[in-house]
Amino acid sequence: MEAILLIPFIILIIYSIKQVNQYERGVKFRFGRYAGLMNPGWRIIWPIIESWTRIDTRVKAVDVPDQEAITLDNVSAKVNAVIYYRIQSADRAVLEVENFFFAVSQLAQTTMRNVVGETSLDDLLSKRNEVADKIQKIIDKATDPWGVKVESVELKDIILPDEMKRVIARQAEAERERRAIIIRAEGEKSASENIASAAEKLAKSTGGLHIRTLQTLSELSADKNNTIVFVTPLEILRAFEGFVKKNTK
Repeated sequence: MEAILLIPFIILIIYSIKQVNQYERGVKFRFGRYAGLMNPGWRIIWPIIESWTRIDTRVKAVDVPDQEAITLDNVSAKVNAVIYYRIQSADRAVLEVENFFFAVSQLAQTTMRNVVGETSLDDLLSKRNEVADKIQKIIDKATDPWGVKVESVELKDIILPDEMKRVIARQAEAERERRAIIIRAEGEKSASENIASAAEKLAKSTGGLHIRTLQTLSELSADKNNTIVFVTPLEILRAFEGFVKKNTK
């Protein structure tokens, strides 16, 4: 008879045992009032008078959908991102906010639009990490009372209108052309300086000009063409001129 009376009590005990996994925390309520946290392991929740909520404390990823915003320099852009966060305080995540997952997602969308609106297009494209860090700090500060810790924010993609893409492509092409012209001009400047230096050295060296002339003729003769070039140094012409003047006297 006593064994029969113990059966309902044993069933009640078995039904009351709840398992909290290592990556979870339990928030216990007794008569509707907060009664403390439940750490990993087997815990007893008495039916009717107690209840509990299971909270996963692992890092979660929120995929923020495309958010269309206008940058500081009035360019329309679509930005999407991924937010990584975890529950740092399980009791506050239950007591302070109704649905922390939905709240973090909505806050991320609003913050991302606001930050993009305060950033120029050039900074948005070239300083993505800085923009993402700014978004992360704002969201983390706002979600701290909820017991949520935002680990990082990563900007996945920045989508620009087709017309703006063509403008950026033309700008990049013009920039490359400008660099090519500058490099070519610097090369011509260096070449002219070297030629001037070489001419000065040849002028000071006795017979240097004749050696250079012979070298030039050797280079021309290596090419198979029909052009014949006769090079006469000025010294020979001057000597011939002096010889003519001497015989005509």
